[in-house]
Amino acid sequence: MKKPSRAAALSLFAVTLVLSPVAEAAELKVIAGGSMTGPLNALAPEFEKATGHKLSIHFDSTPNLIKQATSGAPFDLGVVPVDVFKDAAAKARFAAGPTADIARVGYGVAVRAGAAKPDVSTPAALKKTLLDAQSIATIPASAAGAYVTSVFERLGIAEAMKAKTKAQTATTQIPVAVASGEAELGVFLVNVLMAPGVELAGSFPAELQQELVFTAAVAADTKEADAAKAFIGYLTTPAATAVIKAKGMTPG
Repeated sequence: MKKPSRAAALSLFAVTLVLSPVAEAAELKVIAGGSMTGPLNALAPEFEKATGHKLSIHFDSTPNLIKQATSGAPFDLGVVPVDVFKDAAAKARFAAGPTADIARVGYGVAVRAGAAKPDVSTPAALKKTLLDAQSIATIPASAAGAYVTSVFERLGIAEAMKAKTKAQTATTQIPVAVASGEAELGVFLVNVLMAPGVELAGSFPAELQQELVFTAAVAADTKEADAAKAFIGYLTTPAATAVIKAKGMTPG
């Protein structure tokens, strides 16, 4: 029988170390970006089963995550948009040192399932599609929503889009609004637009594309640092990255 390579053996050892059950299980409070809802909800049960730790995950927009972090409310780790760390007070709530990039994803446009897919392949085509639409669903009060708004500004249609915008408060609401007909288009992160009742018309053209990165770090004052680090380590294992890919995001 062929022996596994040293690299494979080390990888297996790392996964085993991350997922080894501990003598005393922890209850981890996690704050996370709303667009990580799909991957983390899929991964949490497997991590809990393998380690005995329990996860309580609060998903929210970047402004609200910053408010939560700076409020002094306890949490053990975050899997949040990098924009959270641009706020000095929020960054101070995390342990010093490098963070771990977990996933990244770009932006796109979705339509109701079965509807004709408009052209979004070039800046000019995207501009026409947005101006022709009766309404769009997005989350202006979020890091992703802020970038969408900046694209409107670059296209010179920011004022026109204000009247068309059906503002949502949670990522799960965007595809629901499109599927129900409340909004003609969904304009947000691509993975959020991969949902029942909607279809991706396309990603933003390369000239306007940007990826939002979600990074993980342990809270500075957590009493469960080892368990928190174990969860972050788990998010980088092959099994976890496969789920992240399946949910429409790029690992790392």
